[in-house]
Amino acid sequence: MRLLLEGCKKNDRESQRLLYQHYYAYAMSICIRYCRSLDEAKEIVNDGFMKVFQKLDQHETELSFKGWLRKIMVNSAIDHYRKESKHYNHVEATDLVFEPAVANVLDDISYAELIGMIQQLSPAYRAVFNLHVIDGFKHDEISKILNISEGTSKSNLMKARENLKEMIEKANRKGAYAKYV
Repeated sequence: MRLLLEGCKKNDRESQRLLYQHYYAYAMSICIRYCRSLDEAKEIVNDGFMKVFQKLDQHETELSFKGWLRKIMVNSAIDHYRKESKHYNHVEATDLVFEPAVANVLDDISYAELIGMIQQLSPAYRAVFNLHVIDGFKHDEISKILNISEGTSKSNLMKARENLKEMIEKANRKGAYAKYV
């Protein structure tokens, strides 16, 4: 791996191609959670790899390359969201009420089905859901990242959970999770 990264630092196209191929699926698994379509995720992955190749000299060799790559892919997805966010509306929070998630239904849903459901969320809900639930950011961090209020972050998370709950319940009633893939 070290030789491959050194080759990429020297702008060796073959090293860049091999690194891209090796980490493409991992990068895609991160970016697809933030997107509505596969094409959008591919665009973000490619943007992310461009940043990787441009900033590879900033990677500290004693740290995990995979962790560094993950951070760049998440940031690329957030950059994409920001670029597109002018087309979406944000909802301010007023009173938040927590509703417990559907119990045990998630045991019967595959990763691909769950990602399919997440992709159906609005971009604002999807971004907050991914950042908070999957990537572990706190609402104050999300508000700064997405340039929204903390209340909006909380509201978007609540509504994302409600929407996902409805999708899961609907799929459970129909017994047809494949619809969301």
